[in-house]
Amino acid sequence: MLEHYLTIKEEGSHEIEIQKSRFIGHVKRTETEEEAQEFIQQIKKEHKSATHNCSAYMIGEQNLTQKAHDDGEPSGTAGVPMLEVLKQMDLKDTTIIVTRYFGGIKLGAGGLIRAYSSSTSEAIKAVGIVRRSLMQHIQLKVDYHLIGKVENELRNSSFLLKKIEYLDQVTFNIYAPISEAESCNDWLVNLTSGQGHIDFKDQAYIEEDVQLN
Repeated sequence: MLEHYLTIKEEGSHEIEIQKSRFIGHVKRTETEEEAQEFIQQIKKEHKSATHNCSAYMIGEQNLTQKAHDDGEPSGTAGVPMLEVLKQMDLKDTTIIVTRYFGGIKLGAGGLIRAYSSSTSEAIKAVGIVRRSLMQHIQLKVDYHLIGKVENELRNSSFLLKKIEYLDQVTFNIYAPISEAESCNDWLVNLTSGQGHIDFKDQAYIEEDVQLN
């Protein structure tokens, strides 16, 4: 599993107008080619009266599945430019469909490439990008007299304090980068003077918004 990667934040769409043609970019996080194809067919059904529904997607940790389709536009003017935007942004597990309603003015090959590229990038900016980081979930259980010290130190540390549970003891749910899991364990032992119980749980991806220019 990758320690870090970028993908879109959520499913969404964004529309722009170029030379009286409507270009609607639809994006969704898709982890398999089947999911990508289902999304493409869904959009085609919703916009069956559109002139074109061009698509592109990249799937997998190493981007092994890459597809682009022009859907009737001149070869190389739609799907491939859309795929290139995904590559440039380094987005994984992402599918983009750009729906075009022709406005009567031909754009030419260069104009089409720019239009489909712009629609793709604008749609992605509209829905947002996240950085997914593989983290180790660590539970720390301590007696109540340590709660103030532990919570304060955790909130001022580089580790992520996700949740606190108040039962017979206080349970802190902490997430640390995989490469820092052992050092986090040692830090917690020192912080509690060995009075806490530390338990390594499952690894999980934690998402953080990425600011786009």
